[in-house]
This record gives sequence, structure tokens and C-alpha cells, in this order.
Amino acid sequence: MATQSVTPALLRLPGVCALVGLSKSQIYRLIKSGEFPAAIQLGANSVAWPAEQVHAWIAEKINSSAR
Repeated sequence: MATQSVTPALLRLPGVCALVGLSKSQIYRLIKSGEFPAAIQLGANSVAWPAEQVHAWIAEKINSSAR
């Protein structure tokens, strides 16, 4: 399988919610329990999630449900 070059991307909270199908409060609960990737600080009042980490979390959920 050929490896693909992926440009790093950051997702803001509305994008993360749309991708994973969870609410903001549920995402933050999962972060607190260590079950979801933490956001990175962009500025004083701004955070985002590395898209690669969010997609990896989704893939893990899919793989674990198929077992």
C-alpha cells in the first residue's frame, strides 16, 4: 500500500463535533477521562484538534466495534 502525504490540519470544535457525532460537553468529558485527544492551544482563547488525531480516534472506534 502506498503512503499518502497528508497536510497537517487543525479542526475547531464545531468541526470535531460534526465529525465524531458527539456534543461539545461529551467531547470534553471524554478528554477529561483520557478517552479523546486533547485540544492544542492556538491562542489565549482559541483551541483546535489535530485532524490526524481525531481521524485516528474515529478509526479506533470503528475497529473496536468490529471486533
